[in-house]
Parts: sequence; C-alpha cells; structure tokens
Amino acid sequence: MLEFLKVILLGIIEGITEWLPVSSTGHMILLEEVLRLNVSEAFWSMFLVVIQLGAILAVVVLFFPRLWPFHRTDAREIGVFRVLDREKITMWCKILISCVPAIVIGLPLDDWLEEHFYNYPTVAAMLILYGILFIVVENRNAGKLAKVRDIGDITWKMALLVGVFQVLALIPGTSRSGATILGGLLLGMSRKTASEYTFFLAVPVMIGASLLKLVKFGFHFTGYEAALLILGMVTAFVVSVVVIRFLLQYIRKHDFKVFGYYRIVLGIVVLCVFFAQMFMA
Repeated sequence: MLEFLKVILLGIIEGITEWLPVSSTGHMILLEEVLRLNVSEAFWSMFLVVIQLGAILAVVVLFFPRLWPFHRTDAREIGVFRVLDREKITMWCKILISCVPAIVIGLPLDDWLEEHFYNYPTVAAMLILYGILFIVVENRNAGKLAKVRDIGDITWKMALLVGVFQVLALIPGTSRSGATILGGLLLGMSRKTASEYTFFLAVPVMIGASLLKLVKFGFHFTGYEAALLILGMVTAFVVSVVVIRFLLQYIRKHDFKVFGYYRIVLGIVVLCVFFAQMFMA
C-alpha cells in the first residue's frame, strides 16, 4: 500500500511540473530521496518517463477539437464523411518541424546526456539559470504587444527555432515546457500562444520518448509493475487536466516571473541537498 501511495504522489508531482515551467526533473531528483519506489533501476528509469503518457492524454482530451485534423462534412454534397482540415494539417507539420532538432540531437545522445548531466549541480544550475531568464525576458516584454497571438500565425522558421530551444531541455533541470515557452516569448509569441504550442508539441515528443524507454525496458512487466505504471499515468492525467486549465487562466492576467522566482528557490534547495549529502558522506 505504501508503494501505491508513493506512486500517487509521484503522479501528482508529474502532472503539476510537466506543464508548469519549473522542471519535473528538478522535483523528481528531490523526491527520489524520500519516495524512491521499491523496484529495479531499469523499471524506475522507465517509469519516470512513461508516466508522462498520462499527462499527454490530458492535452489530447482538452484540445481534441483543435488537434484532430479531420472534420465532418455533409456527405450528401461531396460523398464523404470526413475531409482534411488544412489549417490543422499545417499546424501538425510545423509541430513535426519543431521535433526535428530534438530527434537529430537527442536520440544519439540520450544515454550520454543522462549519464553525464543527471546530477544535482547540473539540475540546480539549470533551474537557477532559466529562472533568471524568465524574469529578464518578462521584464523586457513588459508593456509590449506580442507579434504572434495565435498558433496559426507561427511561421515555419519560428517552429524550427522553438525546436532548437526544446533541445536545451535535454539537459536535466531545464524543463521542456520552460525551454519552449521561453523560446516562444523570445520569438514574439504571446504567453497563451507559447503555452498552447508547448502543450501540442509535447504530444509527439513525449510519446516518442516514452516508446523509446519502453523499447529499452523490453515490455516485460510483472502485474505489480504494470499496476504501478497505470496508477501513475492515471494520476498524472487527472492532475494535468487541472493544471493545464489553471495555467491558461493564470497567464491571462499574470506573467511567468513567479515561476522564475520559484525555479531559483528550488535550485538553491537542490544545491543544499547536494552539499548536505557531501558533508554527511
């Protein structure tokens, strides 16, 4: 029962931190100190990634009408029930363009990056650095009208550049949503547009990352492991629905600076834990 309670808490943290630009990795690295599941190292590594599928399902459910690239038509007039929605197809093509940099750079370096950068100092440094950047960028943009206020207005060049910013999230502590939202703001997107594009971009990226981890793990689950994974995904889904709705409401009247301050504080906490461990050792 204790292990299932741990999974529920991990799902809650995943659902919150996956969409807010505060780094899910930064939180997970702290939670590992007190909430590490009694499972194999291979399953734990896979669990931390695949649990994100629950969070992704929340995006699909909440934004399905805007994501589904087909629409119903009058079959009596044209003889078919569904036709392609060109605007949505274009949007998906731009999203795929944004995925290219991460695929080209991330796939070959996945294991190397995890081995060399998944540590307290790196996570803390990225938390603090991007926290400062959020504050600086929001101060710079204060009072300015965003050039891009709708996803349909995002250019192909912007889509590629957002993908380049997403590559930065390969370093733990950066935050995938944090990197892409920050990139969107720098490119002239409104907070709402940058956030929504980040949500949509997460669908192929996180499905791909989860499948990669599942393939490496081998799909060999015990009943107990499957129950843990499903519970974590369901919890992440429910919490993600609430968090996504909250964030979209929040940014209507507020900026991202509060998340920048939070990142700086969290980064300092991570460093304190690191030095405490060194001292105790």
